[in-house]
Amino acid sequence: MNAVVKRGIYLLFSIYFLVTFYVQAAPPIHNKSLGNMVRHTWNGNVLTGITDQGNFRISIYSANIIRLQISQDTTFGNFSYAVINGPVNTNVTFSDKGDHLLLSTDSIELYISQKPVRFRMVNKQGRVINEDDAAFGTSWLGEEVTTYKKLQEGERFIGLGEKTGNLDRRGQAYTNWNTDYFAYPVNADAIYMTTPFYIGIHHGLQYGIFMDNSSKSHFNFGASNNRFSSFTAEEGEMNYYFIYHTHVAGIIESYTSLTGRMKLPPLWSLGLQQSRYSYYPDSEVLRVAQTFRDKKIPADVIYLDIHYMDAYKIFTWDKKRFPDPKRMTDALKAKGFHTAVILDPGIKVEKGYAPYDDGIAQDVFVKYPDQSYYTGEVWPGWCHFPDFTNPRVRNWWAGAFHGYVQDGIEGFWNDMNEFATWGQSTPNLLEFDFDGHKATHRTARNVYGLNMTRSTFEGTQKLLNGKRPFLLTRSGYAGIQRYSAVWTGDNVASDEHMMTGVRLVNSMGISGIPVTGMDVGGFTGDGSKELFARWITIGAFSPFFRVHAKENSRSQEPWSSGELVEATARNFVNLRYRLIPYIYVAFYEAATTGIPVSRSLAITNTHDALTYDTRYQNQFFFGPSILVAPGESTRDYYKVYLPDGDWYDFYNDKYFATREEIVSEASTNHLPLFIKGGSIVPMQSVVQNLSEQPADTLYLHVYFGKNNNTFTYYEDDGSTYSFEKGEYLKRTISYQAGSRTLTLGKAEGSYTSKFRKVKVYLHGFSALPKGIRIDKKPEIIRKEVYKTELQTIPVQTFVLDHNAHQQIVSW
Repeated sequence: MNAVVKRGIYLLFSIYFLVTFYVQAAPPIHNKSLGNMVRHTWNGNVLTGITDQGNFRISIYSANIIRLQISQDTTFGNFSYAVINGPVNTNVTFSDKGDHLLLSTDSIELYISQKPVRFRMVNKQGRVINEDDAAFGTSWLGEEVTTYKKLQEGERFIGLGEKTGNLDRRGQAYTNWNTDYFAYPVNADAIYMTTPFYIGIHHGLQYGIFMDNSSKSHFNFGASNNRFSSFTAEEGEMNYYFIYHTHVAGIIESYTSLTGRMKLPPLWSLGLQQSRYSYYPDSEVLRVAQTFRDKKIPADVIYLDIHYMDAYKIFTWDKKRFPDPKRMTDALKAKGFHTAVILDPGIKVEKGYAPYDDGIAQDVFVKYPDQSYYTGEVWPGWCHFPDFTNPRVRNWWAGAFHGYVQDGIEGFWNDMNEFATWGQSTPNLLEFDFDGHKATHRTARNVYGLNMTRSTFEGTQKLLNGKRPFLLTRSGYAGIQRYSAVWTGDNVASDEHMMTGVRLVNSMGISGIPVTGMDVGGFTGDGSKELFARWITIGAFSPFFRVHAKENSRSQEPWSSGELVEATARNFVNLRYRLIPYIYVAFYEAATTGIPVSRSLAITNTHDALTYDTRYQNQFFFGPSILVAPGESTRDYYKVYLPDGDWYDFYNDKYFATREEIVSEASTNHLPLFIKGGSIVPMQSVVQNLSEQPADTLYLHVYFGKNNNTFTYYEDDGSTYSFEKGEYLKRTISYQAGSRTLTLGKAEGSYTSKFRKVKVYLHGFSALPKGIRIDKKPEIIRKEVYKTELQTIPVQTFVLDHNAHQQIVSW
């Protein structure tokens, strides 16, 4: 045997030995669950436990909220970008029952079995709300930690934010990993936003679970199994909040009490917003604005996409296209338009470019572990990216908006903040400050957009000197509602995308994000005229109402698709502007309670099976009273479900009884709308923009119903934060069905209304009353016609003094 052969045989044996050794030496990967209790400590509102395979800590946040942390370490994290409020004083009792521990609040009882440690939540009537899978509970596979929950019979799941698919997520699984996904399919996952909060529903009960771990996560609602639902974090501790309430609305309020609520945006942001990728030069921007005014189509905002910049570089202007930005924004403001600009986080690597030079000097950019700067390619070319998880960097970015504010910009559109780079494969070894807690891209990615948007909000709010900025973002994490509206990214001009967008908006509302919308008309692709007409009617009932289109696609200004579509757009935009007092109240409610503006029927009709029927799952309430039934543009008729209550066709006051399934007209210029009986809907005269003063009369539409109802009217200056100092007007308006009275409660606050009179319209009352009494003074009622471009309805009206104290009307 020659030497070469001997060496080859020796090498083969060496490789075999090494492989065999390492295979035998490597520990097997297997499921390891939270084991048997070793000891526990109770200190009054926190229970700490040590098991033979892990550790847990349970904190009582309120009577309705319990936080559970489960880890293989002996310490637990307390830092969160999402949760901004801590525990409140709560009545809670603790007892050791031997085989289990029991924590009890006024709303929930938590049973903790000791061998092994598993968690079961029960209401005060002894009914199981939610419980761990008996075998698996919370388990680890390497770094990955998963909590397995027993699937209850007939259990449904809603929420999880910006996720495609059906309203009921049973049988589906989802991943949270913020992703730039151009022209995403209607079943795509993941896309731009992470909100790891969902609501489970079964047997007349409902609960919420918010897993606050920003690493890549996975939620399984019985996909590929019939045993459990589960939620997984790829690294870090299991950290989730369990929320119980007798109504879904209460769960949303509790969740937003943890993660915060929106601040009231400027009133002008409630109007129509017009965008294109891109409007340039400045003369084209002004032409579009003037066309809105010439055609009497109300609008309030025009967007500038990336072509306003010099070579796509943030904080610059293309001086050929926009030689004098302040002059342009002043001209737009004279026409009643506010200007919003796009913001991308990538800072071009270019010496002499001030943000780059200053960023290097201030050391603000994301780095590799060897402390060299990460460089990724995006619109300007090769770029560095600010580490927005560093408070010092957030301050640096916040201070960079002086130029924009001086140029008259009041709207700030945060885009590409997943963050996006060409290739879509940002290295996971990148290092982030994470507010002093140091993390890699694996943990920081999902909160990058949140922190960019937070920094933008804090900077512009300060620079605007008391005026409210408007912010929009594509990416974010739980808590994004504190800073910004959200839109659903680069959608496609198709009926499927339009209907998917409706569900995305409603799901984000369930998940604590109340101001959301989609690119009306579709961002990419050429849709039909009928599609655009249907989409703009639906958009008029979205919290965030923006038309947007990509370059080299069909123009999507309201007049671009012919006279019929233009007329339809004008009618529905006018209707939205008439409804501004009602819409602003819905925004106020979102700011104070977290209840969204667009409300899936699952919020109010949670246990009605038809709510989740795929024929009706897209229906939603816009505010408390208006039921919107969207449908594809290819259908002139489709079925509508009217849940519990009395109902009136918005267009002709036709009455429908409770729980009816009807066939409704749905032609190009007719979106099915219904008003719930007992509703109180305030309206105003049409204006061309929301800086324009409406007529001095507030129109109050009251719909007959069998049940009493109250409506809290709210008004402020719509521009500043003076309402925080008491400069607002608020009054409760009550409808009493039995006594046929309408009570306008005493006005609160120091703000003087823009309206002097209130004109009340009565809808659906069976007999024309002979007269009315206002504060015991007889008045003669008169029959009148209520008329808009959309409807002509005979109604009964009378006029009240809006500035008077409490007034009681009976008839």
